[in-house]
Amino acid sequence: MSATDSPAKRGAFAARRFAPLAVLAAGLAAFFVFRLDRYLSLSALADNREALLAWVKEQGALAPLIFIAVYAAAVAISVPGGVVLTVAGGFLFGTVLATIYVVIGATIGAGAVFLAARTAFAEPLRARAGPTLQKMEAGFRKDAVSYMLHLRLVPLYPFWLVNLVPALLGVPFTTYAWTTLVGIVPGTAVYASIGNGLGALLDAGQMPNLSLFARPAILVPLVALGLLSLVPVFYKWVKARRRG
Repeated sequence: MSATDSPAKRGAFAARRFAPLAVLAAGLAAFFVFRLDRYLSLSALADNREALLAWVKEQGALAPLIFIAVYAAAVAISVPGGVVLTVAGGFLFGTVLATIYVVIGATIGAGAVFLAARTAFAEPLRARAGPTLQKMEAGFRKDAVSYMLHLRLVPLYPFWLVNLVPALLGVPFTTYAWTTLVGIVPGTAVYASIGNGLGALLDAGQMPNLSLFARPAILVPLVALGLLSLVPVFYKWVKARRRG
């Protein structure tokens, strides 16, 4: 914008820039105001399992579409409880189908967060960026695929944070989208498989153990995949050192 732009025009531009993020923030506030968080728990899922199964049967082909839409909305407004939604998907649709539906919904929701954050913050942040941030942005953009796959594969980083940071560091949207789509598959499949066995666990008087990721048999392979995704970055670093 030029210096001759009127305050009204600057205000209108700022309003348009922050509008998508404001909508997502309002959605998150409404989630807690209406106490919808009480439905995102394993106990609520156990208490309503028969009603949920009946709902899926009643909705037929619409059920997966509604589930994907709900999951996308939950990710977009960054509500806690995505793990429970994934477990619920496994319970309702089985491991394979739930993994597909969750990955689609999560990618759509993450894309919405990315675009809202980039629209609101990327330009002013870049204008005020110092040398350190500029160097970080250049490195992230240069090896965006490796970094994004690492962040998505390793289940140690908050999902909402990984949705935001790439938007502020200049990662192309297409790179962000496909690495999200691919990178969240292993973790999603683990939780969906837990949900797939939920009925049998509840019938046996047990609840699923969501600390499964802490077990070495699950965590170590996922971390190894994440580290493997950084091999190209390490290779370029070694090559640059040798030339230097």
